[in-house]
Amino acid sequence: MNQKTLNTLEFNKILEQLALKCGCCVSRELAASLRPFDELDDVNSELALTSEAETFNIRTGSSPVDDFPDMRSTLKRVNAVLHLSCEELLNVGKCLKAIRRCREQLFRENPEGENALPLLGNMASGLMAHRAIEEEIERCILSEDEVADAASPALSRIRRQMKIANEKVRAKLNDMIRSSTYSKYLQDPLVTIRNGRFVIPVKQEYRQNIPGLIHDQSGTGATLFIEPSAVVELGNEYKKLVMEEAAEVERILAELTEMIKPSANDIYADLLTLGEIDLCFAKAKLARDMRAVCPKLNSEGRITIKKGRHPLIANDKVVPIDIWLGGEFTTLIVTGPNTGGKTVTLKTLGLFTLMAQAGMFVPANVGTELAVFRNVFADIGDEQSIEQSLSTFSSHMKNIVGILEEADDESLILLDELGAGTDPVEGAALAMSILEELHSRGCRTAATTHYSEIKAFALTHEGMQNASMEFDVDRLCPTYRLFIGIPGKSNAFEISKRLGMSDYIIENAREYLTKQDVDFETVLATAEDEKHKAEREREEAENARRELDALRADMRSERKRFETEKAELRLKAKEEARKVVADAKREMEALIMQIRSMKDIDQRAADRVIQQARDAVRQKDKELYETPQEQRMIEGSAPKFVTPGQTVRVVSLDKEGTVIGKAKGGEVPVQVGIIKLNVKLDDLREVKETKAASSNTKVEYAADKTVGLELDIRGMMVEDAKPVVDRYLYDCKRQALNEVSIIHGKGTGALRAGIQAFLKTHPKVKSFRNGNYGEGDFGVTVVTLK
Repeated sequence: MNQKTLNTLEFNKILEQLALKCGCCVSRELAASLRPFDELDDVNSELALTSEAETFNIRTGSSPVDDFPDMRSTLKRVNAVLHLSCEELLNVGKCLKAIRRCREQLFRENPEGENALPLLGNMASGLMAHRAIEEEIERCILSEDEVADAASPALSRIRRQMKIANEKVRAKLNDMIRSSTYSKYLQDPLVTIRNGRFVIPVKQEYRQNIPGLIHDQSGTGATLFIEPSAVVELGNEYKKLVMEEAAEVERILAELTEMIKPSANDIYADLLTLGEIDLCFAKAKLARDMRAVCPKLNSEGRITIKKGRHPLIANDKVVPIDIWLGGEFTTLIVTGPNTGGKTVTLKTLGLFTLMAQAGMFVPANVGTELAVFRNVFADIGDEQSIEQSLSTFSSHMKNIVGILEEADDESLILLDELGAGTDPVEGAALAMSILEELHSRGCRTAATTHYSEIKAFALTHEGMQNASMEFDVDRLCPTYRLFIGIPGKSNAFEISKRLGMSDYIIENAREYLTKQDVDFETVLATAEDEKHKAEREREEAENARRELDALRADMRSERKRFETEKAELRLKAKEEARKVVADAKREMEALIMQIRSMKDIDQRAADRVIQQARDAVRQKDKELYETPQEQRMIEGSAPKFVTPGQTVRVVSLDKEGTVIGKAKGGEVPVQVGIIKLNVKLDDLREVKETKAASSNTKVEYAADKTVGLELDIRGMMVEDAKPVVDRYLYDCKRQALNEVSIIHGKGTGALRAGIQAFLKTHPKVKSFRNGNYGEGDFGVTVVTLK
């Protein structure tokens, strides 16, 4: 891309904003040197990286790259030095920590076994975690100028000895300064250090009274700093230990440096990768602040910007604009008053293209589409030069000559005030010739002008289109709204009149216009009025559509509420009916007990009548307990998707089961007890997980639920069925039922045996037996309650 164009469109200011979002030194350098790509695949990859960074930010709220010191120059020269300093080693350790944390965080964002961030994950996979070096530096280096005692056993021993020697020297000197014999010779009663030796301040005149070595004196010469002879040996011992400490520290630093040397190039490369990753997150942060979207890209030269906002204009002042170019027309001529927004429109078009091709989102609405160009050229602004003897017109022509030398069908051309600065007739003619040449080359061109000839030129040439910036004549200010399809009307007379110009002067001015000019302006005025009228009607239609959509939504909500209330009333009626049936059951059981206590009747005939009555009651009970359509409606809608292992309820069976596979063709494999079956997704409902004390069975009973005379546990395992049977028996006892049936099926007999063994010890069971003929035989256990 042409650097002049980047500066003209203020791309450098976007890069300055981007650099402020960077979290490390390397990414800030990369942001400053960022340039747009010119290949579609490269641009798509850059935008995909920004999208992944945005996804990570939404999930975690942070960037995986921590700030780190710039150690690139240190890593380059590490092989040429004996050892690095404590500060340098500490900073290398910080770099290693940043590399490791970035790798860990990007690899942690890997849900469902598939990398949700493939591009960033691929970049992070190249990072190398030097954990051993990092931990060794952290263990040995305490601060920028201190090595830890535990860095080596020798250093620990030396420092212990230094501490002991130090204490001995200080103790000896403290005895001297507290002694009445020596205290009178001292300037101050304190111990200090000069040239690495412990000394005491002695008055000049008493030099002979304290034998020892003079290491320093005060500025006035009144005080001498003397190391008494009594501590010289102790001082020598301490000095020797200091030298040993320095040698051991140097050895440790050299050892740590040797650990780094083989990996220096890898660490250097990883720091560059960290900068690239952080730059992606800086782009995502900038996009969030700009409320920007990822544009769709193409290589056919099509541009569609929806509600685009210039990124360098404050949000409370910018006016969104819609621009399209490269579809039905490839050349756009924008007209309108000065300060009306024409130049901002050109810059928005060019800056959006540069930002997208640099991998940045653009501040516009969803649906924005941009093209990838090999070159973007812009001639915008007044660049007259006194030093080079260039007028405004000359400077523009010099730029345009350069553009014409390079422009082709993969170029975006932005020309501001084309043909201005010279004779209007010649300028307009030259402008039309330039536009025609660019159009013939297949360039995507947007130009601004005030010339009526160029407006008419665009109207008569296929592939060219006029556009105008709206101006509010009543308020004498531009609205900055762009209208494509209608050339702008000159408002010079209207503006002058509102500013106080005399009417007769304006009328005289009209006399100087040719009939052709008047007719053209009249046509433009009529077209502009029609455009505004159509715009108002479109807005009214849009408002009406929104009101209709809101009304439809309210009606759907009201209808759903009505259906729900109707279903609830039906369920309430059935609940009352179930209570009536339950009362009838209790009364019937009482009558059965009385009948069986009679000895004068035929018991077989009585049993048949009783069984028929029970069957009728059971059928009615079954009908009342079936889950009707309205119950399904109240219980909620079917889930959009289910996952293997999820607990669901099969509405048609009124049973809970477990999803055992992925949905195929709208059906889901579900295991209900020991039975595996395929169930339609809309026949399932989600079930909230509840933990049982000793099994995985989910048992939920409403406190006021009326239980039936039989419990069906077919398909359950023994351990799963026990808590269900237990709760059922307690509920039956609570409702004063005397005899109930547990349906377990015949099968292998394992469920029957397990349940009957459980019933033997149940506190509510008086007795139980296998079902008789007509009751289910061995597939049913009849239980008599206490």
